[in-house]
Amino acid sequence: MTTETLEKPDINAILERHPDAGRDALIPLLQEVQEAFGFLSRESVVAIGRHLGLPASKIYGVATFYNQFRFQPLGRYHVQVCRGTACHVKGSFNVLTALKQALKVEAGQTTRDGLFSLEVVACLGACGLAPVITVNGEFFAGVTPAKVDKIIRDFRKEAEAS
Repeated sequence: MTTETLEKPDINAILERHPDAGRDALIPLLQEVQEAFGFLSRESVVAIGRHLGLPASKIYGVATFYNQFRFQPLGRYHVQVCRGTACHVKGSFNVLTALKQALKVEAGQTTRDGLFSLEVVACLGACGLAPVITVNGEFFAGVTPAKVDKIIRDFRKEAEAS
C-alpha cells in the first residue's frame, strides 16, 4: 500500500505554465488560481499582476466585477441561499437573515472557525421547492427561518463527530 503526498498548489507553477500571457489571459489565470487554491488571496492577486504587468488594483477591479471569484476560502460547509424570484416571493430574504444571524457572518464571508461560508446566488434552479438553500450541494426545500437553526445545528454536530 502506497501513500501519495498531495502537493500544495504553487502560484508560481501556475504562472510558469503561461509564460507569454498577456492581459487577455487575466480571467483564465484568475479561474485557474481559484481552482487550485479555492479562492484568490492577496498574494495571488499581486503575483498575477506582476506576471501580466498589471497593477493589483486592475486585477481586483476585474475579479470583483465577476461574482464567480472569491477572496476568502470556503468553509467546510458552503451554504448557498437562492434569491431567485420564486424563492424571494416565498421568503428567502428572511431565510438569509436567519442564516446571517445563526452563522454571525455576512454573505460572502466564512465563519471564524472555518466551518461555514455563506453565499447568495441568483437561482439554484429548484423554483418548485422554494425557498431553497444548499449545503455543499445538498438541497434543502421549503426552508424557513425556524428550519435554519436545525440545519446549522445538524451540520455542527456532524463536524464535531468527525
